[in-house]
Amino acid sequence: MNWYLKVVRDNYYNFSGRARRKEYWMFMLFHYLIVFTLVMVFALIAEINATEYEYDSFSFGSVTIVVYLLVTLIPCIAVTVRRLHDTGKSGWLYLLNLIPYIGRFIILIFTCIEGDKKQNKWGGNPKGMSNDYEIDQIGKE
Repeated sequence: MNWYLKVVRDNYYNFSGRARRKEYWMFMLFHYLIVFTLVMVFALIAEINATEYEYDSFSFGSVTIVVYLLVTLIPCIAVTVRRLHDTGKSGWLYLLNLIPYIGRFIILIFTCIEGDKKQNKWGGNPKGMSNDYEIDQIGKE
């Protein structure tokens, strides 16, 4: 949950820098869990309160979910752009999502690959160590 709060609270509209895989995927996990929970809760409320002509709870639930999605739209885009930066790619590649079907799949692949071990033009390794350091530490064990 700390990773989710870090993205929403500390990096709400931060499109610069890098985001490691753990930050990206933990944010997305909690984001989708929140959306799923909201949908299930409001669907249950709508089912309990449903009569033939009464749909107020469903409307309130729909509005709540849409508001949540709009509030978290910028952090979702920002963390994805920073994740692309970590892999050495431009954040403008996020626009691949506009290509139906294949675009989202390409972004999925880019977010799954490991980030650059060394500093790139968007900043230092968010893990705080370079590849040389990791190799040195493995050799000492």
